[in-house]
Amino acid sequence: MNAQQPVEMIMLRQVASYLSVPIWMMDEAGNLVYYNQPAERLLGIEFDAVGPVHADQLGDMFRLTDLQGTPLGDLDLPVVYALSKRSPAHRDVRFCGMDGIWRDVSISAIPIEGQGDRFLGVFATFWEITP
Repeated sequence: MNAQQPVEMIMLRQVASYLSVPIWMMDEAGNLVYYNQPAERLLGIEFDAVGPVHADQLGDMFRLTDLQGTPLGDLDLPVVYALSKRSPAHRDVRFCGMDGIWRDVSISAIPIEGQGDRFLGVFATFWEITP
């Protein structure tokens, strides 16, 4: 993974650390580079305990389905869609965090474009769906 992130990603991470909504950030290669403290509660593990995480290891960390329990294809996941299509995506999903608890969440993911139209990755927010 890239040791030095673009300044835009560094600044976004700084902003995300001050927000009270869960934030997830991936670089242009699909590596998880950060999630904030509010996301830690939903994901069931502190970022410092796992991150950053290489893209090929992410699928093993969290199990995701639709709200009926049917497994999702890669492009059905908002962060993967935003990463591969460079277009915003939103979806409600069910996932199992590292704490073993299944949660229903809404995820919105947007591609991050930096100066000079450089694609930098994906910025996503998610929140638990309450019945």
